[in-house]
Amino acid sequence: MNYSIADFILRTEGAHNNLVECGLDGFKPFEIEGDCDIEPTMVLRMDSPVSDSTHPVTKSIHSFEFEQEYATGELARYAEGYRFSMCRNGETFILVKKDGSNIVESNLGAVTEVDPSLIRFGIWIMFGIVIAPLGAIAIHSSVAVKEHQGVLCLGESGTGKSTHTRLWRENIEGAKLLNDDSPIIRVIDGKCRVYGSPWSGKTPCYVNKSVPVRGLIRLSQAPHNKIYRLPALAAIGAILPSCPPAFAYDNALQDHICNTVSEIISCTPVYHLECLPNAEAAELSYSTLFNK
Repeated sequence: MNYSIADFILRTEGAHNNLVECGLDGFKPFEIEGDCDIEPTMVLRMDSPVSDSTHPVTKSIHSFEFEQEYATGELARYAEGYRFSMCRNGETFILVKKDGSNIVESNLGAVTEVDPSLIRFGIWIMFGIVIAPLGAIAIHSSVAVKEHQGVLCLGESGTGKSTHTRLWRENIEGAKLLNDDSPIIRVIDGKCRVYGSPWSGKTPCYVNKSVPVRGLIRLSQAPHNKIYRLPALAAIGAILPSCPPAFAYDNALQDHICNTVSEIISCTPVYHLECLPNAEAAELSYSTLFNK
Protein backbone atom coordinates (compact mmCIF):
# COMPACT_ATOMS: atom_id res chain seq x y z
CA MET A 1 0.00 0.00 0.00
CA ASN A 2 1.08 3.60 -0.65
CA TYR A 3 0.14 6.69 1.30
CA SER A 4 0.86 10.35 0.56
CA ILE A 5 1.53 12.31 3.75
CA ALA A 6 2.81 15.90 3.57
CA ASP A 7 3.87 15.17 -0.02
CA PHE A 8 6.03 12.30 1.23
CA ILE A 9 5.29 8.73 0.15
CA LEU A 10 4.92 6.03 2.79
CA ARG A 11 4.90 2.50 1.39
CA THR A 12 3.84 -0.46 3.54
CA GLU A 13 4.78 -4.03 2.66
CA GLY A 14 4.12 -7.48 4.10
CA ALA A 15 1.40 -8.85 6.33
CA HIS A 16 -1.18 -6.31 7.56
CA ASN A 17 0.21 -3.72 5.15
CA ASN A 18 -3.27 -2.21 4.64
CA LEU A 19 -3.34 0.19 7.56
CA VAL A 20 -7.04 0.95 7.25
CA GLU A 21 -7.87 -2.74 7.53
CA CYS A 22 -5.68 -2.78 10.65
CA GLY A 23 -8.05 -0.27 12.23
CA LEU A 24 -6.19 2.94 11.36
CA ASP A 25 -9.07 4.75 9.70
CA GLY A 26 -7.12 8.00 9.71
CA PHE A 27 -4.92 6.72 6.89
CA LYS A 28 -7.84 6.31 4.48
CA PRO A 29 -7.72 9.89 3.05
CA PHE A 30 -3.99 9.46 2.47
CA GLU A 31 -4.20 6.24 0.45
CA ILE A 32 -2.91 6.33 -3.13
CA GLU A 33 -5.17 4.31 -5.37
CA GLY A 34 -3.54 1.99 -7.88
CA ASP A 35 0.16 1.85 -8.63
CA CYS A 36 2.53 4.54 -7.43
CA ASP A 37 5.63 5.25 -9.50
CA ILE A 38 6.98 7.87 -7.09
CA GLU A 39 10.01 6.79 -5.09
CA PRO A 40 8.86 6.23 -1.49
CA THR A 41 10.20 8.44 1.25
CA MET A 42 9.82 5.58 3.72
CA VAL A 43 9.23 1.88 3.21
CA LEU A 44 7.70 0.05 6.16
CA ARG A 45 8.09 -3.71 6.11
CA MET A 46 5.46 -4.88 8.55
CA ASP A 47 6.49 -8.49 9.16
CA SER A 48 10.29 -8.53 9.32
CA PRO A 49 12.06 -10.90 11.76
CA VAL A 50 13.27 -8.22 14.16
CA SER A 51 13.63 -8.89 17.87
CA ASP A 52 15.70 -8.03 20.93
CA SER A 53 18.20 -10.70 19.90
CA THR A 54 18.57 -9.59 16.26
CA HIS A 55 18.68 -5.84 17.02
CA PRO A 56 19.84 -5.36 20.63
CA VAL A 57 19.95 -1.87 22.10
CA THR A 58 23.40 -0.29 22.22
CA LYS A 59 22.28 3.05 23.66
CA SER A 60 18.94 4.13 25.10
CA ILE A 61 17.87 7.58 23.94
CA HIS A 62 14.55 8.06 25.74
CA SER A 63 12.06 5.84 27.58
CA PHE A 64 8.49 6.68 28.53
CA GLU A 65 5.08 5.28 29.41
CA PHE A 66 1.94 5.63 27.34
CA GLU A 67 -1.12 7.23 28.89
CA GLN A 68 -2.63 5.20 31.74
CA GLU A 69 0.44 2.92 31.59
CA TYR A 70 -1.10 1.19 28.59
CA ALA A 71 2.39 0.33 27.33
CA THR A 72 6.00 1.45 27.57
CA GLY A 73 8.11 2.84 24.78
CA GLU A 74 11.83 3.34 24.12
CA LEU A 75 13.71 5.16 21.41
CA ALA A 76 17.23 3.81 21.18
CA ARG A 77 20.24 3.15 18.99
CA TYR A 78 21.20 -0.30 17.84
CA ALA A 79 24.48 -1.12 16.10
CA GLU A 80 23.42 0.22 12.70
CA GLY A 81 20.76 2.84 13.33
CA TYR A 82 17.62 3.78 15.24
CA ARG A 83 15.32 1.40 17.04
CA PHE A 84 11.90 2.11 18.54
CA SER A 85 10.20 -0.48 20.72
CA MET A 86 6.86 -0.72 22.50
CA CYS A 87 6.08 -3.29 25.17
CA ARG A 88 2.60 -4.35 26.19
CA ASN A 89 1.42 -7.39 28.12
CA GLY A 90 4.76 -9.14 27.64
CA GLU A 91 4.85 -8.53 23.87
CA THR A 92 7.53 -6.32 22.31
CA PHE A 93 6.92 -4.52 19.03
CA ILE A 94 10.09 -3.23 17.37
CA LEU A 95 10.82 -0.93 14.44
CA VAL A 96 14.39 -0.36 13.20
CA LYS A 97 15.96 1.87 10.56
CA LYS A 98 19.55 1.68 9.39
CA ASP A 99 21.43 4.96 9.13
CA GLY A 100 21.21 6.28 5.59
CA SER A 101 18.30 4.00 4.67
CA ASN A 102 14.62 4.80 4.18
CA ILE A 103 13.58 1.21 4.94
CA VAL A 104 11.99 0.52 8.31
CA GLU A 105 11.86 -3.11 9.38
CA SER A 106 9.28 -4.07 11.99
CA ASN A 107 7.46 -7.00 13.56
CA LEU A 108 4.20 -5.02 13.83
CA GLY A 109 2.49 -7.29 11.33
CA ALA A 110 4.03 -10.54 12.56
CA VAL A 111 1.17 -11.14 14.99
CA THR A 112 -2.30 -12.58 14.51
CA GLU A 113 -4.10 -9.64 16.12
CA VAL A 114 -2.58 -6.21 15.56
CA ASP A 115 -2.91 -3.28 17.96
CA PRO A 116 -3.97 -0.15 16.02
CA SER A 117 -2.74 2.27 18.71
CA LEU A 118 0.76 0.81 18.79
CA ILE A 119 1.00 0.62 14.99
CA ARG A 120 -0.15 4.24 14.70
CA PHE A 121 2.37 5.48 17.23
CA GLY A 122 5.25 3.36 15.94
CA ILE A 123 4.75 4.67 12.41
CA TRP A 124 4.54 8.25 13.74
CA ILE A 125 7.92 7.91 15.48
CA MET A 126 9.75 6.30 12.57
CA PHE A 127 8.14 8.53 9.94
CA GLY A 128 9.28 11.50 12.03
CA ILE A 129 12.84 10.16 12.09
CA VAL A 130 12.82 9.69 8.31
CA ILE A 131 11.45 13.15 7.47
CA ALA A 132 13.49 15.11 10.05
CA PRO A 133 16.57 15.43 7.76
CA LEU A 134 14.20 16.47 4.95
CA GLY A 135 13.12 19.61 6.77
CA ALA A 136 9.77 18.41 8.08
CA ILE A 137 8.42 18.15 11.64
CA ALA A 138 5.26 16.73 13.17
CA ILE A 139 4.23 19.62 15.44
CA HIS A 140 2.04 18.97 18.50
CA SER A 141 -0.63 21.56 17.77
CA SER A 142 -4.17 22.27 16.65
CA VAL A 143 -4.53 23.98 13.28
CA ALA A 144 -7.27 26.39 12.25
CA VAL A 145 -7.60 27.37 8.59
CA LYS A 146 -8.99 30.71 7.48
CA GLU A 147 -8.71 32.32 4.04
CA HIS A 148 -6.74 29.25 2.87
CA GLN A 149 -4.02 29.89 5.47
CA GLY A 150 -3.16 27.89 8.57
CA VAL A 151 -2.70 29.03 12.16
CA LEU A 152 -0.97 26.56 14.47
CA CYS A 153 -1.95 26.74 18.13
CA LEU A 154 0.80 25.37 20.37
CA GLY A 155 0.92 24.67 24.09
CA GLU A 156 1.30 22.05 26.75
CA SER A 157 -1.42 19.40 27.05
CA GLY A 158 -4.45 20.93 28.72
CA THR A 159 -3.53 24.50 27.75
CA GLY A 160 -6.52 24.85 25.45
CA LYS A 161 -5.23 24.33 21.90
CA SER A 162 -8.32 22.43 20.77
CA THR A 163 -10.58 24.84 22.63
CA HIS A 164 -9.01 27.81 20.87
CA THR A 165 -9.39 26.36 17.37
CA ARG A 166 -12.98 25.39 18.26
CA LEU A 167 -13.60 29.00 19.26
CA TRP A 168 -12.21 30.06 15.87
CA ARG A 169 -14.69 27.78 14.11
CA GLU A 170 -17.58 28.97 16.27
CA ASN A 171 -16.88 32.69 16.05
CA ILE A 172 -14.92 33.37 12.85
CA GLU A 173 -16.87 32.78 9.70
CA GLY A 174 -15.31 30.24 7.38
CA ALA A 175 -12.72 28.94 9.85
CA LYS A 176 -12.09 25.19 9.66
CA LEU A 177 -9.96 22.56 11.39
CA LEU A 178 -7.04 20.97 9.52
CA ASN A 179 -5.65 18.76 12.29
CA ASP A 180 -6.03 18.62 16.06
CA ASP A 181 -2.84 16.99 17.28
CA SER A 182 0.06 16.33 14.91
CA PRO A 183 0.09 18.22 11.61
CA ILE A 184 3.33 18.27 9.64
CA ILE A 185 5.09 21.54 8.94
CA ARG A 186 7.65 22.14 6.19
CA VAL A 187 9.58 25.06 4.76
CA ILE A 188 9.84 24.81 0.98
CA ASP A 189 11.55 27.50 -1.09
CA GLY A 190 11.51 29.85 1.87
CA LYS A 191 7.79 29.45 2.54
CA CYS A 192 6.20 27.65 5.48
CA ARG A 193 3.41 25.16 4.83
CA VAL A 194 1.32 22.95 7.14
CA TYR A 195 -0.18 19.60 6.18
CA GLY A 196 -2.94 17.48 7.61
CA SER A 197 -1.86 14.02 8.76
CA PRO A 198 -3.24 10.62 9.82
CA TRP A 199 -2.42 11.55 13.43
CA SER A 200 -5.03 13.82 14.99
CA GLY A 201 -5.27 12.73 18.63
CA LYS A 202 -8.73 12.34 20.13
CA THR A 203 -10.37 14.41 17.38
CA PRO A 204 -10.93 12.39 14.18
CA CYS A 205 -9.84 15.11 11.75
CA TYR A 206 -7.92 13.40 8.94
CA VAL A 207 -7.56 15.86 6.07
CA ASN A 208 -5.14 15.29 3.21
CA LYS A 209 -4.66 18.97 2.38
CA SER A 210 -2.07 21.65 2.99
CA VAL A 211 -2.08 25.44 3.30
CA PRO A 212 0.51 28.18 3.77
CA VAL A 213 1.16 29.05 7.41
CA ARG A 214 -0.08 32.46 8.50
CA GLY A 215 1.48 32.17 11.93
CA LEU A 216 2.06 30.10 15.06
CA ILE A 217 0.58 30.95 18.45
CA ARG A 218 1.86 29.67 21.79
CA LEU A 219 -1.04 29.63 24.24
CA SER A 220 -1.01 30.10 27.99
CA GLN A 221 -3.99 30.39 30.32
CA ALA A 222 -4.54 33.79 31.90
CA PRO A 223 -7.30 35.92 33.49
CA HIS A 224 -7.18 38.20 30.44
CA ASN A 225 -6.62 38.15 26.68
CA LYS A 226 -3.33 39.56 25.41
CA ILE A 227 -1.27 38.71 22.32
CA TYR A 228 2.19 39.79 21.24
CA ARG A 229 4.74 38.74 18.65
CA LEU A 230 7.83 36.92 19.90
CA PRO A 231 11.42 37.80 18.97
CA ALA A 232 13.59 35.12 17.37
CA LEU A 233 14.98 33.40 20.47
CA ALA A 234 11.64 33.38 22.24
CA ALA A 235 10.00 32.06 19.07
CA ILE A 236 12.41 29.13 19.01
CA GLY A 237 11.59 28.46 22.65
CA ALA A 238 7.90 28.54 21.83
CA ILE A 239 8.14 25.97 19.05
CA LEU A 240 10.72 23.44 20.29
CA PRO A 241 8.59 22.01 23.14
CA SER A 242 5.94 21.09 20.56
CA CYS A 243 8.37 19.04 18.45
CA PRO A 244 8.61 15.25 19.03
CA PRO A 245 9.90 15.12 22.63
CA ALA A 246 11.98 11.94 22.28
CA PHE A 247 14.02 13.54 19.48
CA ALA A 248 15.40 16.13 21.91
CA TYR A 249 17.55 13.39 23.47
CA ASP A 250 19.41 12.57 20.25
CA ASN A 251 21.94 15.07 18.91
CA ALA A 252 21.44 14.30 15.22
CA LEU A 253 17.64 14.42 15.36
CA GLN A 254 17.66 17.57 17.46
CA ASP A 255 20.02 19.26 15.00
CA HIS A 256 17.59 18.55 12.17
CA ILE A 257 14.68 19.85 14.24
CA CYS A 258 16.53 23.02 15.21
CA ASN A 259 17.50 23.69 11.59
CA THR A 260 13.88 23.44 10.49
CA VAL A 261 12.62 25.56 13.41
CA SER A 262 15.18 28.23 12.46
CA GLU A 263 13.81 28.20 8.91
CA ILE A 264 10.24 28.46 10.24
CA ILE A 265 10.88 31.56 12.33
CA SER A 266 12.82 33.21 9.50
CA CYS A 267 9.71 33.32 7.33
CA THR A 268 6.75 32.99 9.72
CA PRO A 269 5.60 35.10 12.69
CA VAL A 270 5.28 33.44 16.10
CA TYR A 271 3.03 34.88 18.81
CA HIS A 272 2.25 34.31 22.48
CA LEU A 273 -1.41 34.48 23.45
CA GLU A 274 -2.30 34.85 27.11
CA CYS A 275 -5.97 33.98 27.06
CA LEU A 276 -9.28 33.02 28.49
CA PRO A 277 -11.30 30.25 26.81
CA ASN A 278 -13.74 32.67 25.21
CA ALA A 279 -14.76 34.14 21.88
CA GLU A 280 -12.82 37.34 22.50
CA ALA A 281 -9.54 35.37 22.59
CA ALA A 282 -10.25 33.85 19.18
CA GLU A 283 -11.28 37.18 17.75
CA LEU A 284 -8.13 38.82 19.14
CA SER A 285 -5.79 36.23 17.64
CA TYR A 286 -7.62 36.30 14.32
CA SER A 287 -7.61 40.08 14.05
CA THR A 288 -3.91 40.23 14.98
CA LEU A 289 -2.72 37.59 12.52
CA PHE A 290 -4.94 38.66 9.65
CA ASN A 291 -4.65 42.41 10.26
CA LYS A 292 -8.40 42.83 10.64
